[in-house]
Amino acid sequence: MRRLQLWHLLLVPLCLIWVYPFVWMVSTAFKSEREVFLGGLSVIPDEFTLDNIGRAWETAHFGAYLSNTAVFAVTTVLIVLLVAATAGYALGRGDLPGKKVIVGLLIATMFIPHGYTVIPILKLVDGLGLNNGLLGAVLATAGPAHVVPILLFMGFFAGMPQELEDAARLDGASYPRVFFRIMLPLARPVVGTVALFNFMAAWNAFFIPLVFTLGRPELRTLGVGMYSFFGQEATDWSGLAAAAMISLLPIIAIFLFLQRSFVEGIAGAVKS
Repeated sequence: MRRLQLWHLLLVPLCLIWVYPFVWMVSTAFKSEREVFLGGLSVIPDEFTLDNIGRAWETAHFGAYLSNTAVFAVTTVLIVLLVAATAGYALGRGDLPGKKVIVGLLIATMFIPHGYTVIPILKLVDGLGLNNGLLGAVLATAGPAHVVPILLFMGFFAGMPQELEDAARLDGASYPRVFFRIMLPLARPVVGTVALFNFMAAWNAFFIPLVFTLGRPELRTLGVGMYSFFGQEATDWSGLAAAAMISLLPIIAIFLFLQRSFVEGIAGAVKS
């Protein structure tokens, strides 16, 4: 018991240090610009104001950026889920010819720097006539092989009993029907885990949305829109803090909603 209390004495200050930057960012969103520079490290605003949130929402067009980011993130997640689930099912069930080679190539792609693939992807999307648009950014984000989601689905499907498929086949179910009506609903924890990971990555994405919306600033996402608070001579720190708080709230809500599926999906993948 004493050892546990000693650990608490050590971990509580570390926890406060870890959480402090987030708390300071939230409090800065309600401070005046003057107080940001003169208020020191205080997390309680002397003069509570909502001007920063209004400036971020209207002046910096964060209302439009928020809707763009929601469309971008949700569409990306749906495509990744469809591709990763079907690929994981094909690799996890049965004796697919060249299965080990395919898995080895997928793992090898994890070691390729992301910057090396941007130019080929840009040329491919531009050749499809989808540059300077959210659809092009979605395809550039969701199109490359997402190895970790595929391996998660593969591990989960590989550990499921063969009797489920055999019973469905005896009832006349086709291969796609077995997947969509039986296997995919059972993989709900992995679906939640993959959805959460990729939603967070797409929501916070910067480079791909920047490249694919250069010609149309009105289609920027939140990650790109943040840079509107950085000027050549000054930075609007209070407005930036308000914008960061706006962009984080949906992520926190999604995580709280999917946290149970996230834990179950990770535990199931590790067990498999």
